[in-house]
Amino acid sequence: MADRNSYELDALWAEFHRAVNMTSRELDAWLRTSAAQETSEEVPEHAGPEAGRHVLAILQKRRTDLTDEDVRVMARVVDTVAAERRTDASEPGGTAWRHRMMTLGHDPLKTA
Repeated sequence: MADRNSYELDALWAEFHRAVNMTSRELDAWLRTSAAQETSEEVPEHAGPEAGRHVLAILQKRRTDLTDEDVRVMARVVDTVAAERRTDASEPGGTAWRHRMMTLGHDPLKTA
């Protein structure tokens, strides 16, 4: 994390936790549900896409335990959620869009 100072990391940590509005328990359950299929279900710790599993791992860490890869994922999630969020709540995205966002730990229908 040599490329970020403590202030930048604190800001990213706060932004990440604003963007990721699902708890680790909610995200874990969602990843397991979204990975379940009629014919098989993935091993729980491998359920869902890699990005979702990484977000889940970050939610279960303390800020002081972050790796460089964690920081890159956090920045990518913050940028993706900001870019994908629609400013006009009267035009919500479709189900596939919501599910993609939930895979990153952001449920657009969840209120603060």
